Amino acid sequence: MPEMSAYADDPFLTACHGGKGRWTPVWFMRQAGRSLPEYRALRERHTMLDLCRTPELAAEVSLQPLRRLGVDAAILFSDIVVTLLGLGISLDIEPGLGPVIHEPLRSKEDIAGLGTLVPERDIPFVAESVRILVREAHVPVIGFAGAPFTLASYLIEGGPSRHHARTKNLMHTEPELWRELMERLASAVLASLRSQVEAGAAAVQLFDSWAGTLSPRDYERYALPASQAILEGLRDLGAPRIHFGVGTGELLALMADAGADVVGVDWRVPLDAARARVGGRALQGNLDPAALFAPADVVMREVDDVLKRGGGKGHIFNLGHGVLPDTDPEVLRRIVDHVHSRTEET
Repeated sequence: MPEMSAYADDPFLTACHGGKGRWTPVWFMRQAGRSLPEYRALRERHTMLDLCRTPELAAEVSLQPLRRLGVDAAILFSDIVVTLLGLGISLDIEPGLGPVIHEPLRSKEDIAGLGTLVPERDIPFVAESVRILVREAHVPVIGFAGAPFTLASYLIEGGPSRHHARTKNLMHTEPELWRELMERLASAVLASLRSQVEAGAAAVQLFDSWAGTLSPRDYERYALPASQAILEGLRDLGAPRIHFGVGTGELLALMADAGADVVGVDWRVPLDAARARVGGRALQGNLDPAALFAPADVVMREVDDVLKRGGGKGHIFNLGHGVLPDTDPEVLRRIVDHVHSRTEET
């Protein structure tokens, strides 16, 4: 467990709890990775899964944006499918494609064969990566995992999918089997996130990357209960819980109801509109990642608009999704400096 006194008056944690620190904190989803030349140098020698499974390398990649960008939080470098590795799923992460499941789960027997995750036995490298990162970082460390709906989609489809047809078919036609799968995944995700907090993570983020493919009714019925079980299961640890999905504008109120302290917002919904939907939760977001390719004055104008709509209190500045691979890291650094200077209490 992290010693919270070490982060007294920390801008990131203050914002997570709905307050306003000495400035609006900044971190970027996918800040650790593909846009940084030092990361690309490591990838020439190591696969993505090798980096995830080697604590010293995962911690090094996680530290790279702290050195280069000056962000206010470090997120553990890993992948949402690492939880599935711990459940005995054979998979690869293919460049340009993403996770590929070698034997997708399509039957009751497949789902019954899923193991039970014991983090210290099955994915010990995750907690060890967190411990190293906590020792080396000067800012709070964010642990993370994929939400059950998104993990189930990978398991059933066999990889990324545009329509999630097989996933939704199982969801609608075999609801009891779906419920069993979601409960198994929720148990595994909760175990992983608890182990990360116990290793020193000061906050966690639950990514539901594909939740935006669901209608509000289907989200509430088929995805919300599992995410709710995870977020509630973390409550006693005291670490702020961030919940984020892509294309989830119509789901923001439900995602807040799942029990997060902070709701992440993609770029499609203005933050002032999002705040009205989340019932007083803190917000994270939400600059369009593509805006970073615009001229400098346009970028900063968009940053200022996000800050204005975020309202200062209970706002963590971030992108509305991950850093795109061809993003210039210098633009990210200038954004951090700009946000700090525009919002710093004097």
